[in-house]
Amino acid sequence: MKLYKINVNGKSYEVEVESITEHKSVHQPQIEIQKNESATNVLAPMQGKITTLNIKVGSIVKKGDVLMILESMKLENDILCPVNGYVRQLLIKENQNVDINQLMLIIG
Repeated sequence: MKLYKINVNGKSYEVEVESITEHKSVHQPQIEIQKNESATNVLAPMQGKITTLNIKVGSIVKKGDVLMILESMKLENDILCPVNGYVRQLLIKENQNVDINQLMLIIG
């Protein structure tokens, strides 16, 4: 901890500041997944437009991969892969609008 003295509107204050490593804070929407025996359904976390699609049927995916980008209220949201597997079925395409909880893809 470091101790600093700051002046605000003529008043003096002492503050302690803890140094931590910087990291980029990125809000990730919560993706709802539904698991069947051998498949994971990926549902749209919000209403929006698919602006970028990084996968196709048969693509090998790993947990944490960016599957697509969903634009909602002028914000781009990375849709991350929830599990390891492959894209079994793709039910959306680029520039398509999706509704909240719409089934977008199935990972096997």
